Amino acid sequence: MAKITAAEVNKLRKATGAGMMDCKNALVEAEGDFDKAIEVLRKKGQKVAAKRADRDSSEGAAIAKLNSEETVGVAIVLGCETDFVGKNENFITLANQLAEIALNCNSKEELLTADFGGMTVADKLVEQTGVIGEKLEITAFEKLEAPYVGSYVHINKIAALVGLSAKVETADVLAKDVSMQVASMGATTLSYKDFDPEFVAAETEARIAVIEKDNEELGRLGKTLKNVPQYISMAQLTPEVIAQAEEDAKAQLKAEGKPEQIWDKILPGKLERFISDNTTLDQEQCLLDQNFIKDEKINVAKYVESHGDVSVLDFKRVTVG
Repeated sequence: MAKITAAEVNKLRKATGAGMMDCKNALVEAEGDFDKAIEVLRKKGQKVAAKRADRDSSEGAAIAKLNSEETVGVAIVLGCETDFVGKNENFITLANQLAEIALNCNSKEELLTADFGGMTVADKLVEQTGVIGEKLEITAFEKLEAPYVGSYVHINKIAALVGLSAKVETADVLAKDVSMQVASMGATTLSYKDFDPEFVAAETEARIAVIEKDNEELGRLGKTLKNVPQYISMAQLTPEVIAQAEEDAKAQLKAEGKPEQIWDKILPGKLERFISDNTTLDQEQCLLDQNFIKDEKINVAKYVESHGDVSVLDFKRVTVG
């Protein structure tokens, strides 16, 4: 049997990330041959991966990376089985290495076939499955290109990217703030203008049905009923709808005996409330229409405007689990 030195074990450990005993045993099995020892560890990884193929990799680390010009960004999730592994320093280092490689890829499939130190990323994941003892996989991949790209990562659980139309003086602050908004509030689209009319109609019907059912129970308990909105998106608030809302507000002011000379001071607030009450879908799902998390007196669109001649072109978001 070949004599295995500590230096050889350490070299294999650095090359593969495997534990000391695993490396020693692999070298013993390979009779001291370094390349064969790596193959032994890979085969072990394949066996472990096969046994754990049906496991749920619902934990892990979300990572965002930008190129040096800050015009390309990627966000990926390296999934594993337990939160303990997901917080491990070596695991997070691996996730960051994969994200760096992902910058030069256009899809998850392309990433899996990319080179990682002489093997494919897919093979590296199999190898590390054997080392760590848990199923590892890329569970999310998003890429974004724009004149300026910024990012935000929340405790390695959520990663967000935002693409801006121009690299204005405060682009770094703007992109980070909006990325934070994306991570925190989970928008699904930029603006209400992106909604399909059929989706809005179906969502309106569903939301009204839920509120009416809730009101039945609230009424039975003698509690205050929820407001049943007529609409849920600016996509539905046509000029005719706004005009009617204004007339209704005037009728209310008249019924309350408010002098006409002060209506102009009251009406803007009432119309603003009408719009707020009837755009709940936009506030939940549309990035630009959400209240800005750092100043809820304005929406994200107004915040973006405050940074000059720039707009948000797109955004991406990935989450662990």
